[in-house]
Amino acid sequence: MTVSASPSVEALPHWEETPDDLPAAIRQIKSAIRASIESSGRSVEQVAQALEERIAERVRVIDAAKAAGESIWPEIDFDDIAQGTVTKAQRDLVKARGCLVVRGHFDPEQALEWDRSILTYVEGNHFFEDYRGSGDDFFASVGSRPEIYPIYWSHAQMQARQSDRMAAVQFFMNNLWTSSSMDVEWFDPERDSLYPDRIRRRPEGADSAGLGTHIDTGTLDLWMTKAYQRAFRHVYDGSIEEYDPWDATFRTEGPQYPGTTMCSAFRTFQGWTALSDMDFDQGVLHAIPIPETMAYLLLRPMLDDTDDDDMCGVMVNKVFPINEKWHELPMQALSGIPSVRAGDSVWWHCDLVHGVAPVFDQQGWGNVMYIPAAPWCPRNREYAPIAFEAFATGSSPSDFPAEHYERQWPDRFSVDELNDRGRRGFGIAD
Repeated sequence: MTVSASPSVEALPHWEETPDDLPAAIRQIKSAIRASIESSGRSVEQVAQALEERIAERVRVIDAAKAAGESIWPEIDFDDIAQGTVTKAQRDLVKARGCLVVRGHFDPEQALEWDRSILTYVEGNHFFEDYRGSGDDFFASVGSRPEIYPIYWSHAQMQARQSDRMAAVQFFMNNLWTSSSMDVEWFDPERDSLYPDRIRRRPEGADSAGLGTHIDTGTLDLWMTKAYQRAFRHVYDGSIEEYDPWDATFRTEGPQYPGTTMCSAFRTFQGWTALSDMDFDQGVLHAIPIPETMAYLLLRPMLDDTDDDDMCGVMVNKVFPINEKWHELPMQALSGIPSVRAGDSVWWHCDLVHGVAPVFDQQGWGNVMYIPAAPWCPRNREYAPIAFEAFATGSSPSDFPAEHYERQWPDRFSVDELNDRGRRGFGIAD
């Protein structure tokens, strides 16, 4: 079955690979998107105003919650997720904010043991002696070495990835989305693809510059590839009131341009599991808890206060930056996570603007392992054998710098230790 977006979006020029002449392509796509929006009978400015009113109301609600001393990040106990007792009000708040802290996702002692085992794993394999510095320009900016460990295949990470408790939370998160539409199942909410990512270990006393606010969804491809044009069709055809950040239609197809935070997989949520206690003021994750901000980011360069060959500073091979200059309205809502304990997990919608606050002379450790919700879909099915090959050989996955520290480490997690969930996640079992 052929599915498509509105005629004006289908008519947009598109580039499935990075254009050779980027300034010319930017000028062309901006002109075409402006014309597409105007074909709706409204100007770009009128559509932008409608969206800004929607976001401004969210900002007011968040400001009021802060003034009342409420936690901006929703918090739900793992037991309620596992037992199906999450209330409608809790679920609605997660959808409004696009983020969640799961309390007690894993037993604190289990999380602390995983943390100890990771340290044993890297020390026993002489990681610190062999460390060659950050292979990643963006994460190198945090300033403490090493903070992001290019380690993927420890027992701790793999045990958590293929655990029933992780699957229960991923299933809950996936089901916040509309996964089927137009007679197409865009992803299977009950099956995760075991997307591999790294760990962070930030020691007591560390100084870290943090990470600037950004998104990881993509860069210029968000405007220029056919799949993303279709996915964000309500932004590009002027029907902004119909834009739904929880609609997976067309989201699981198409290529992504190379970039610092490139992700070949589709993730409904990014996430990490805490391996230590962390207080809210110790260089923690911050986010703009308004999922509709993505539409604002895409529409903002179409206003006439930007140069015709500029997308508010967005370029390929660099992170998508969000700042006060271009995005003042949503930046007002930037909010940090509450204090977390070992075994809690933190989740944020794949489009959510996020960053990490700086810290100086950190009190306590700041250790996490990054594990997202990446449901089975065409993009993730394509990436699964690539991830499995990296796993089987101890290599760095292709989405990350080719550092390959674990290739010769004899005690990494083995193929024989995969359970049924792990094998299905890698696509080697049905």
